[in-house]
Amino acid sequence: MSPEKHAVNHLFDKRLAQSTRPFRARGADVIRCPICRVDQRHCICHLRPETTSNAAFLLLYYDDEILKPSNTGRLIADLFTDTYAFIWNRTDVQPELLDVLNNPLWAPMVVFPAEHAQAGRVVHDKKPALPQGKRPLFILLDGSWREARKMFRKSPYLDDFPVFSVSPEQNSAYQVRKAVREHQLATAEVASYLLGEVGEPHNAELLKTWFEVFSYRYQKGVTRTNRGDAGAETRLEALQDER
Repeated sequence: MSPEKHAVNHLFDKRLAQSTRPFRARGADVIRCPICRVDQRHCICHLRPETTSNAAFLLLYYDDEILKPSNTGRLIADLFTDTYAFIWNRTDVQPELLDVLNNPLWAPMVVFPAEHAQAGRVVHDKKPALPQGKRPLFILLDGSWREARKMFRKSPYLDDFPVFSVSPEQNSAYQVRKAVREHQLATAEVASYLLGEVGEPHNAELLKTWFEVFSYRYQKGVTRTNRGDAGAETRLEALQDER
């Protein structure tokens, strides 16, 4: 039995319905599970772990990024109920997006490299301080590096929020897509890092391992060799047993 659809699944369905031509990408001929977007023969839906978090995530997708089966933003929504997803538009900002940003429950932070933000916006503490009674809402700009920079520069409704910069010590472990910049991480890897920064090491490791399971099974569907970490599923089960 497939799990219920979440915000990213629903956004994918909406964007796909608006497409005027088929979206073609590497592995386009693979018959994919409509939920996890992995080859149906290697579907990971039955492995999806359960957890809760004090953190929330808002994914802003650059146009057809949501259609790419290799996109890892959906892995965040797989685990965390408070995940929101929208297609970015420079001139037409959705009221529902603004409603999330203005919700007094959240303390929004834009996740982006510090060197591209005004100094006064950058959070310098390793662990971000939160206003009393508010929960962190991490805003992730999901697209290519060029697209993410465009979203960051041309989204005035984000200008008043602090910028939290991720500075990983290791390169991305994602073998499905090649990063343009050194130390550039996949979206799910960024979220895992952020969870560690707000004091949720178990959730950080759980999301990291879920990402590794996805990466391994995804590649089994598009390559003839088993690339990735075959032991990730065993580690995922062990992490679930710890809760």
